[in-house]
Amino acid sequence: MEAEQKAGHAVVCMEEADEAVVELRDALAGIGVVLPSLRVDPLSYARETPCPALDLGYCSVDGARRIVAALREAGRER
Repeated sequence: MEAEQKAGHAVVCMEEADEAVVELRDALAGIGVVLPSLRVDPLSYARETPCPALDLGYCSVDGARRIVAALREAGRER
């Protein structure tokens, strides 16, 4: 039963990672930033019990500055 629980947990984690990629991609698009390589890191699936991580990939200097500006603005709004 423990193996089935681990497998079920892994599936949930992988689904959450996929959802996080979509959410992050949408949020970044909202501030005019596109990270073309944004994805779930395939190597993070290589464990016996996968623990997905996101690979943010390539980010231009302009994209980084837009992210910084958005984060600073969000910090001021708090």
